[in-house]
Amino acid sequence: MRIAPLSLLISVSLLATSAFAQDTATVTGIESEISKKQAEYDNSTLILEKHLKEESQLQKQLELLRARSTELDKEKNQALDAMNEMYRRLIDDPTLDISNAQSRYQKAVVDHKQNKDDISMQLAAIASHRKDIEQIRVSKHTQLNTLESLKEQLATARVERLRNEFTREGTLEVNHTINCKRTETLAACEQRGQQMGLQKATKRFVDQIFANLTEERLVEPKRNLAGAQVKILSSHVVNSAFSGQGNYNVNLSVTMRGDVNSSRLCSLLNLDNRFCADYGTPLAGNFQPSYGTTYSDSQLTFSDSQDNGQVVSVSRMSEQPVSDYSVKKPIKVEPLPDLKKSKMVELTLRSNVYDDEVFIDGVSYGATRLTTSLPKGFHDIEIRKRGYKSYKARIDLRKAQTINANLVKVPEPVVAEVTAAPEQPVTAPVASIVNKTSSASIVVIPAGKFKMGDINGNGLANERPVVEKTIANSFAMQSKEVSVGEYEQFVANTGYKTEAEKDRGCAYYLNGEPVWEATLNWRNPGFDQESDFPAVCLTYNDAKAYADWLSGQTGQLFRLPNEVEWEYAARAGKETEYPWGNEIGKNLANCGWCGSEWSNKSAAPTGSFSPNAFGLYDTVGNVWEWTNKKSGQSDVAVRGGAWNFAPSLARVSTRLILAPDFRANYIGFRLVRER
Repeated sequence: MRIAPLSLLISVSLLATSAFAQDTATVTGIESEISKKQAEYDNSTLILEKHLKEESQLQKQLELLRARSTELDKEKNQALDAMNEMYRRLIDDPTLDISNAQSRYQKAVVDHKQNKDDISMQLAAIASHRKDIEQIRVSKHTQLNTLESLKEQLATARVERLRNEFTREGTLEVNHTINCKRTETLAACEQRGQQMGLQKATKRFVDQIFANLTEERLVEPKRNLAGAQVKILSSHVVNSAFSGQGNYNVNLSVTMRGDVNSSRLCSLLNLDNRFCADYGTPLAGNFQPSYGTTYSDSQLTFSDSQDNGQVVSVSRMSEQPVSDYSVKKPIKVEPLPDLKKSKMVELTLRSNVYDDEVFIDGVSYGATRLTTSLPKGFHDIEIRKRGYKSYKARIDLRKAQTINANLVKVPEPVVAEVTAAPEQPVTAPVASIVNKTSSASIVVIPAGKFKMGDINGNGLANERPVVEKTIANSFAMQSKEVSVGEYEQFVANTGYKTEAEKDRGCAYYLNGEPVWEATLNWRNPGFDQESDFPAVCLTYNDAKAYADWLSGQTGQLFRLPNEVEWEYAARAGKETEYPWGNEIGKNLANCGWCGSEWSNKSAAPTGSFSPNAFGLYDTVGNVWEWTNKKSGQSDVAVRGGAWNFAPSLARVSTRLILAPDFRANYIGFRLVRER
């Protein structure tokens, strides 16, 4: 039964209300900014589409001019032959009129020259148009990243607002009447009446909290998951009286503060648990509250049968008396009958390693040692740690038990020269190059079929439609992005200068906008780096130059992967957004707001996170990776996300389109090896 909101009477409540208004203003402000940025992004999309159509029209006109050039060249040659023929005849017949032949040739020359000029002008117009398109695309990527960043902020603000709304404070008065039992004293009846009045007050306070939640419609259906509690700060009897019929009536004034298990807020708001990671262990999706009433000096859990059996936990925060004669004594009352026996069972998890992560039914519960209560029944347990084989078990939890997991370290791949056939599923280094200070490890990607594109419906327009692709033959791919040390070997061997070093430098993000800095290049990308960091500030042609050099050094053909190869390898047989599932999680990759030590700061050393099922590192985040463009294409796609781009842009199907000469300190590459 929904009750009307109750008045909060004390000044602290007014301050809290001001805080709630500030929270709502923050959320509203972010939502407004999102709406504004979305409109800008949509407008840029329309402008880009217009420019692309205009470019297409310009290209068609260029094709017509080039076709006409062939015709005019033919006409000029024919006119020249005709005029030469007239000159030969003029020798025998000096009276012959050759003016028409001369005019025809003159016109053919003029028309041919004019067409050449028109082609030059058309090419200039297309080049100018291409620059506009490139600028619009980069601007769109910036707007998109800003938009997704705002959505990250919005989720955080919504969680904080809900937490503050659950922890509001206030005072309310309740009136409660009970029938005294024939077997109890008046004092016992009075105490019981006051205790039941407290129960009613706390229950109503919880009802009021839920009724006044900003996102009440979303949260209310999952009320039993909230873990809402009420802490009694103080209480006193306003008035009380016994009636002649053996009834006791009490009017209580109770000051309370709400509380909630903050780690559960994300479940209530349908958000990724990473937004609540700082609040503690997230709630398992099948959590059920325990029922029944127990009392102690510190906490009271009760169920009011008159209010649909809603469970409320009450913690005493003061020793304020509830009657004149109960000054220093804890309240003692007869427990109400249990409505339902608890079905929660305690589970303790331990492992032989530190800094691991426990997943129960797919939800992260933090690190071992861990003790938690779960509903009776089957549960999937997994304990992960990078560099170790995960412990997995399915248990039938019927009584309290302890699991001691033994995680086995994954052995490092054996370093050996590549002698195996491409189909052999082994990890091996590329043949020695130059001074042998590094060797780029490769893994074999097996042949197969997969769905390419926005499978889960969370992507951009250029990720649709979803199509089924076939990889007919296995191929080899570098397990990590090309590092600074590896690119340095290439430069030392060839004297190659990157496009960033020749002109304009490299782009970096400043206040959400790409800014060109002439001093930035792969040696100095704008953040501290070591030799094992991915090489960045490289254009498409810079990456191709490295591939050509490596091919010459090894005698095997290396090139950039095409988009089909890249996505197939990155998916590694999965249809989820990321190798581990549909949520980015925390500290599983290096992208903006992903919880790693490098997030929004810099690239990370290659291979800092666990590989996917094919043995590829950093297919999520770290740096965008160039892919191979098709013949005739003027633009190139980069894939995989980056350290300063939102998690939603690090999905396996996300693709950004760039000009081949664009370079930034968040773009690198990896190569495939031909069979």
